[in-house]
Amino acid sequence: MKRLSIDGALLYTPRIHRDPRGDFLESFRAADLREATGSSLELAQINCSVSRRGVLRGIHFADVPPGQAKYVMCVAGEVLDVVVDVRTGSPTFGQWETVRLDEVSRCGLYLAEGLGHGFLTLSESATVLYACSTGYDPAREHGIHPLDPGLAIDWPLTDEPILSAKDAAAPTLKQALDLGMLPSC
Repeated sequence: MKRLSIDGALLYTPRIHRDPRGDFLESFRAADLREATGSSLELAQINCSVSRRGVLRGIHFADVPPGQAKYVMCVAGEVLDVVVDVRTGSPTFGQWETVRLDEVSRCGLYLAEGLGHGFLTLSESATVLYACSTGYDPAREHGIHPLDPGLAIDWPLTDEPILSAKDAAAPTLKQALDLGMLPSC
């Protein structure tokens, strides 16, 4: 597991065993996560999204406590995944980092509670799985506009992205901070 520049975000690159039948890999290992973070991911829910090219999802996060840790994998296609530190008091507050997740590398991204998450579909379609530590609760779920000019995420956009109505109406990071919506460290 490789630590990213934002504390609580790690990229897992599995060893892929290839033979004439295809590929086999361990896409998640609890022992590796526990060794890297000192904690485990208790599984409460697995989400699956299927998106077409140009779909931009996020930036989503949950109230802390209890928060929602995620382990994200792209099992078909390719996405540009972003983690955003939305935790007030964090030394990397407002910073973001991107990683490409795809069906070739089979990498997974771990996000600790309090981190924001989103992705842009780069392939014709992409299927993304999220293993979550807590179940979905709309009263605890929030978002930051993924095109917030204050964040200035470097999305490789060639056309106008496809956003949900909820994501299009999401506040900027500054607005969310002023509204007291953000988790703290």
